[in-house]
Amino acid sequence: MYSKTPIEAVFKRDRIIVISGIAVVSVLAWMYMLYLAWGMKILDMSMEMSLPQMQSWGAVDFSLMFIMWTVMMVAMMVPSATPTVLMFARIYRKRCERQEPVVSTGMFLLGYLSAWAWYSALATFGQWGLHSAALFSPMMVSTSPILGGVLLLAAGIFQFTPLKHACLTHCRSPLGFLLNEWREGIRGAFIMGLRNGNYCVVCCWALMSLMFVAGVMSLLWMAVIAAFVLVEKVAPGGQWVSRISGLLLILWGTWMLMGALA
Repeated sequence: MYSKTPIEAVFKRDRIIVISGIAVVSVLAWMYMLYLAWGMKILDMSMEMSLPQMQSWGAVDFSLMFIMWTVMMVAMMVPSATPTVLMFARIYRKRCERQEPVVSTGMFLLGYLSAWAWYSALATFGQWGLHSAALFSPMMVSTSPILGGVLLLAAGIFQFTPLKHACLTHCRSPLGFLLNEWREGIRGAFIMGLRNGNYCVVCCWALMSLMFVAGVMSLLWMAVIAAFVLVEKVAPGGQWVSRISGLLLILWGTWMLMGALA
């Protein structure tokens, strides 16, 4: 009967720890988003709420929306980063066994999330701009079919660009990325995570912008986009999935624009 070697047992334990940590972070983020969505649904829109309404935004409003976008990105993107984090943790364990300098898995994940934090800042400013132009409803949904059509077309076209292909290739090749981008030390781990996160931001920014079309607080669309990103990054044939989705988004955006301009 086959029995696991001590090294295999250690790898299994580390894998369980990393997956458990990622699961906890993801669940907490989704719980926060559920709380916000529940609050928006049950509270009367004329009452003062924790989220900014149709009045001008202040510093507190910006902060709340930035936190919301950041937590949303954590909920949607951390699961798809699991293969890369697991690969990083495995390299970490092997380096420990060889008594080589240690690089922190936690710092790598922090760097990855930092990339999505800067995207969240840009998304917050984007939402503020739509809010100021009266193109957003109090429920944080675009009120302009033309804007929706343009965003859908842009997201669809981007799926066919060389930039999308290059960034998706990096996201789909954890080992290749780590071998090419490896840096020593805590700072190096953070920079590696940040660079990996930047690739993912560029790869997925257009898809994330569709939240402005479907509704920033739409849990259904959050789940759909998060599931699609996961499939695109880890499933066999992810590049073809990307192109098929691009075609569907172009058709959807064209239909929406034709309806708006008719």
